[in-house]
Amino acid sequence: MKLPHSRQDDAAAPARARRGMAAFRPQSLVWLALAFILIALVANPLVQLVSISFEDPASRGWTIQNYIDAFSRVRYVRAFGNSMWLGVCVAALALAFGVPIAWAVSRTDMPMKGLVRVLVLATFATPPFLGAISWILLAGPNAGWLNRAFVELLGVQAGPLNIYSFYGLVFIIALYSFPYAVVFTTAALEMISSEMEDAANILGASRFTLTYRVTLPLALPAILASAIVIYLDAISLISSTIMIALPARINLIPLQLWEFFGYPLQLEVAAAYSLPLLLVTVGLFFVQQVILGRRGYVTLTGKGGERRLIKLGAYRWPVLGFCLAILTLSVFLPYLVLLQAALAKAWARGPSLGNLTFDNFAHLLFQHPHAAQSIVNTFVYSSAAATFAVALALSIAYIVKRKLVPFAQALSIVAMTPIVVPGIIMAIGFYAAYAPPPVALAGTALILILAFTTRFLPVAYANANAAIGSINPEMEDAVRILGGGRFVALRRVLIPLLKRSLMGAWLLVFIISSREVSSALFLYGPDTRTMSVLFFDLTEGGRFEHLSALGVILLITVLFFVTCGQLLIGRDFMLRRGGSGG
Repeated sequence: MKLPHSRQDDAAAPARARRGMAAFRPQSLVWLALAFILIALVANPLVQLVSISFEDPASRGWTIQNYIDAFSRVRYVRAFGNSMWLGVCVAALALAFGVPIAWAVSRTDMPMKGLVRVLVLATFATPPFLGAISWILLAGPNAGWLNRAFVELLGVQAGPLNIYSFYGLVFIIALYSFPYAVVFTTAALEMISSEMEDAANILGASRFTLTYRVTLPLALPAILASAIVIYLDAISLISSTIMIALPARINLIPLQLWEFFGYPLQLEVAAAYSLPLLLVTVGLFFVQQVILGRRGYVTLTGKGGERRLIKLGAYRWPVLGFCLAILTLSVFLPYLVLLQAALAKAWARGPSLGNLTFDNFAHLLFQHPHAAQSIVNTFVYSSAAATFAVALALSIAYIVKRKLVPFAQALSIVAMTPIVVPGIIMAIGFYAAYAPPPVALAGTALILILAFTTRFLPVAYANANAAIGSINPEMEDAVRILGGGRFVALRRVLIPLLKRSLMGAWLLVFIISSREVSSALFLYGPDTRTMSVLFFDLTEGGRFEHLSALGVILLITVLFFVTCGQLLIGRDFMLRRGGSGG
């Protein structure tokens, strides 16, 4: 029953009064405190990074000498050039891998699409450094499986493959970056109707001609956007770079920053050297946003139009063969060789019953001085980071959506800022901000947890922001009219409604934190190693059997939680929300 106007005003007055007085209530201090925590986690490390790049370590005054030191040597400048070319090559190869798979899955009647989607997800979930070690075992110049097969089958002196090369590194990074191209391109292709394809078909175009002349050009903005993401990931990736480029003596930006963090520590020079990379990243990120914002390719085709699958006929099986060939290189072969090495007394002897052993796992779990603690640390730090990230993301998203502080929209920008900051740069910023006295968190578990939280906060925030936006605020107003405060509304209404979305965000942050390399390598201490750090410690020892056993443990952990996410949240949950950790 509708109340008279005056009575409606009387009934709404308490809600309006509560909204008007929100800024003066004690709970407003909570919102301000959360905003301060966000700024301390995201903005402070970046401000400290810029500040310390101009700092004279001797006098603590201002200087540009750090920039002169960072770019005065030819090898330092060459590292920048090498990284830029690496990014171009990786992006081109990843598009060559990913775009045809996206087209086959989304626009054709290719068989076994479900299997292809699962294998793309498995590729995305595989830590890049595990892919790198697998391909070292497969394509190492002397003892690699594939090279040995060439020697035995063809009777030649040596195999043709050498993973320790620039283009070997390009291949490795592209092999685990192409899922970005699949995700972006599939999303675009699934929004394009078949009307223009039908018109081209009527004019006599073949199925492949209309794909290259009509369908893919309409998806070009999404393809270019995925290329930018892949490029930025490639130039800042440290894990595969250390494993492949370091032995190959190819200097790249991540290796140069790693060198500055050696002895003696050159933090100021590292900060100066990293800022141009940050500028490149931010610039290309905004280019990507502009490209994604151009929705003309959807409007032209009529969003919501009918989308019919292309009949491939006899070409269905070659197209499926191409998809499975790429996925064999990224999943089947690496997983097989990793498992064989983990269960071998000597991996180079190949698979046989006499070479089978579980001693590598026993050594890691019960004899190695750091392995068991590293596994525990990984679970604890990743769980804590996921919990903190989701809690902070939910709080900030609530503040932004309900406009609880005057600068609410700025908080949204701050929360998403880490997405444009490469992991190695964020790690250097964290070290500059929180490692030295008076905070003195260097090497502690807390600095790692906070770094993981900050690094992957955008993943949780994007999820929480979208979820809260789908909830009508009138449900909270009803709670408050009945006498409950905002915290009661959050606890009793919002969180139960958002439980599924928050669970998905928690799982994803946990997964990518457990495989994070950049932050861990720059910030760990003697007692705070994670599995990713131990992985590189074992690499230096050259025991590929123990290395592979640790890789299998990490891979099983990651795939277990990916499976949980699929069952609880839905298919491809990681691809829709994901990010990398390398």
